Amino acid sequence: MLLRRLALTAAALAPALLAAPAVSAAPLPLPQPGTGGDHLTVTVTEAGHLDGRFELYCHPAGGTHRHPKEACEQLDKQTHWGKDLFAPVPRNQICTMIYSGPQRAHVSGRWAGRPVDTDFNRTNGCETARWNRFSELLGNPEVSDED
Repeated sequence: MLLRRLALTAAALAPALLAAPAVSAAPLPLPQPGTGGDHLTVTVTEAGHLDGRFELYCHPAGGTHRHPKEACEQLDKQTHWGKDLFAPVPRNQICTMIYSGPQRAHVSGRWAGRPVDTDFNRTNGCETARWNRFSELLGNPEVSDED
């Protein structure tokens, strides 16, 4: 009975589907800086040579970030549907209490259609591991000559 209903529905919809206008195969334009694509503002403090405020645009890569292409590629590799790439370390996470330094960063903007407003630090093992996952975006405080 269910198959018969499906067949009747398909037969009824077929003329409407065949009459629908063709969809253009032209590629969509790439977002340009300032036009609403992936854009992040990164502010790094207490990190010496990494300190500053940088703009990162992706797709295509650009902005005032030191290494925009590498930062965009690192973010793209970690972006997964339905998962918040910039989620903070969970409050109940057990972390080593190894202090890695005073470095701090704030990231805001939009990534993959979602708003971003998050902070980074290196106050324990979990926070340092999170910072390291974003090392191209935030910089590596352990390397003194990134430029």
